[in-house]
Amino acid sequence: MVELAPLHEPIAGPPLPPKVEIVGVPISLTSYSEMIDIIGSPPAERALAVAVCNVHSVMSARRDVALHRAISGADIATTDGVPLVWVLRLTCQPGQRRVYGPELMKQALQQGVERGWRHFLYGATSATLDRLRAAIDRFAPGAIVVGQIAPPFRDLTPAEADAVVAELRSSGADVVWVGLGMPRQEKWMHQFAPRLPGQTLVGVGAAFDLLSGTVRQAPAALQRVGLEWAFRLWQEPRRLWRRYALNNPLYLLLAIDQLIRYRRSARAQGAVRGRRW
Repeated sequence: MVELAPLHEPIAGPPLPPKVEIVGVPISLTSYSEMIDIIGSPPAERALAVAVCNVHSVMSARRDVALHRAISGADIATTDGVPLVWVLRLTCQPGQRRVYGPELMKQALQQGVERGWRHFLYGATSATLDRLRAAIDRFAPGAIVVGQIAPPFRDLTPAEADAVVAELRSSGADVVWVGLGMPRQEKWMHQFAPRLPGQTLVGVGAAFDLLSGTVRQAPAALQRVGLEWAFRLWQEPRRLWRRYALNNPLYLLLAIDQLIRYRRSARAQGAVRGRRW
């Protein structure tokens, strides 16, 4: 499996992790500890963009050119979904672990206390944001949250976009947590990153709902075996059944095809090396 070079110029601070394609979408080989270091080192001329990716993300990106561009253009695209981790472990990165959006946000809020990070919450509803801030006070006491915006559930007008940019920049936030849901948050970060220099944007999907307690998280045992989707489907069958019915079987077929091609390539390379000796 070929590693992909970052699309952007190298940033100051820790180097960006390499990316490899999973079913045609570039995903980063990274970890929680590496992410914490990188989150605190955005470039001065634009924002650092971090996408958290799962099966829904990569399968949607295969159909949506703008989404594919946004995920590919993100500085980092983490392995939020366990099935993505499986592909990496069976190919290029045996030790790859999950980098789960809610856990990444929780760790960054906790470890950011000593680092003096200032956080901004963008997304969800006002009620969810209020509950999230109360939860942050419990699991990350001392974390600095400098603002929150619950945007409308539609595209922003140019005037609204300018107002959001002005508020985010004037807040002095170091990290902007974006909880608009996929694909809105990925496209939003891709659009706004050039206008928010020196900040880090992290699109964390359902983390606002999960960390605030608005939505229950799947038991850890289900998460470890890649069945978090089944728990979510049980919670919201009407909203999610179509997503999983379409995405999961096709992802499985594409992942198996990728693994077969990888092993054939590895065998061929081994045969070539053998002939050289």
